[in-house]
Amino acid sequence: MSWQEYVDVQLLSTGNIQRAAIIGQAGGVWASSAGYTLSPQEQQAVLRVFTDPSAAQASGVRLAGKKFFAVQVDDQHLYGKQGAGGCTIVKTTQAVIIGEYDPPTQGPEANLVVEKLGDYLRSVGY
Repeated sequence: MSWQEYVDVQLLSTGNIQRAAIIGQAGGVWASSAGYTLSPQEQQAVLRVFTDPSAAQASGVRLAGKKFFAVQVDDQHLYGKQGAGGCTIVKTTQAVIIGEYDPPTQGPEANLVVEKLGDYLRSVGY
């Protein structure tokens, strides 16, 4: 399966994730949903979340120009909110999965989708 298929099939087709990307921990976007663009600065900020979770807790994270407040963050996950929507960011062995959701999807529904893909990628060494 290509990285784009992971975004399209495992994330977007669930209906619980509206925008998504997979970025490499060494840099670069591996795949993203149509029109979803993370600037190089946003990509670096996402990667820093996992080395300094307290900074993300204090100032949130920007994705494709939108600021999300960190509801929960640690060295493996960030759950963020913006209005009634939010984001789920999960670190794997070599990548970071980013998923954004809009109402009526709730955080736990979106978190489950992104976490499931994260668990799978970790299980196969990615």
